[in-house]
Amino acid sequence: MPLSVGDTAPNFTVKDTIGKTVTLSEYAGKTIVLYFYPKDDTPGCTKEACSFRDNYQQYLSQGITVFGVSMDDSASHQQFTEKFNLPFPLLADVDGAITRAYDVLGDRNGTLYSQRVTYIIGGDGKIAQVYTSIQTESHASDILSAIGA
Repeated sequence: MPLSVGDTAPNFTVKDTIGKTVTLSEYAGKTIVLYFYPKDDTPGCTKEACSFRDNYQQYLSQGITVFGVSMDDSASHQQFTEKFNLPFPLLADVDGAITRAYDVLGDRNGTLYSQRVTYIIGGDGKIAQVYTSIQTESHASDILSAIGA
């Protein structure tokens, strides 16, 4: 069961696509879209990532930071980012620590993965919205509509 609206977003420190260290608490005061997805370069995950790519300027103009999270490593994230020209960081949760902290760990035939769940984290560090039923192609624009952007 994913975390709920009003819960404090668990802090984390992890490497992003280019090996830069990202710590959630460093983004205090900012709105964050933290979207979890199962695997780089698969059909649904590609549609979702491209949805964020295509709406990214609108997120920036609203002062919203976007992070994608999966259990793929940085090398996989780099290939995925380059192939689809993704302008936002992907977080390499190779040990599943973030996925577990946000309670979105899935298991398919013994293979662990991040379930497709998106959290909107407010500037106060609390979860403002949770999306568990996601239309991958329109997800990013659906969020913008929901937050009135």
